Amino acid sequence: METDVTGAVRGALLSGEYLPRQHLIEADLCERFGAGPADVRSALRLLAVEGLIAARTTERVGRAQAEQLRGIGASMARAVADGELMTYSDLNARLHRCVRDIAGHETADQVLERLRAQVVRHHSVLSLMPGRARVSLPRHQRIIEAMIAKDPTAAEAAMRDHGATAVEALRMLEAGRHRAS
Repeated sequence: METDVTGAVRGALLSGEYLPRQHLIEADLCERFGAGPADVRSALRLLAVEGLIAARTTERVGRAQAEQLRGIGASMARAVADGELMTYSDLNARLHRCVRDIAGHETADQVLERLRAQVVRHHSVLSLMPGRARVSLPRHQRIIEAMIAKDPTAAEAAMRDHGATAVEALRMLEAGRHRAS
């Protein structure tokens, strides 16, 4: 349920249903998304952490980190071109770890690591979905370029866009499983 609420709130934010910096009222979100307060609070924390990680990374990217990010991005592009989906999946995890390391925000990193542990199975399945790597690669590249350009607004938008497409892919995967059963 938490992932559904996070995706739904993220989608509403990305589609412009809420204005930037608009105060979101927990009770209203619970009612709108049919979720409990704990799920809504968790979703808002995750969305805040995503934005915080993107902004902090842009502040802290130096020359060495920029080269590391570019290198991972280039390796990801080669893996997609060569059809090496498991390599792409491993590089994807490496990129996410690198971004968190550069951000250097221990609390945010702990929250994301706990969530990553919960969705690691889905991550591997997503990486193997036909066409998924070709969808996520340009989004990863946008994140990398925005961070290297030290543009926190673009980095956060790219990260949210990437997250939204991952959530949508998970929904499609889940819908396919329900149809098959």
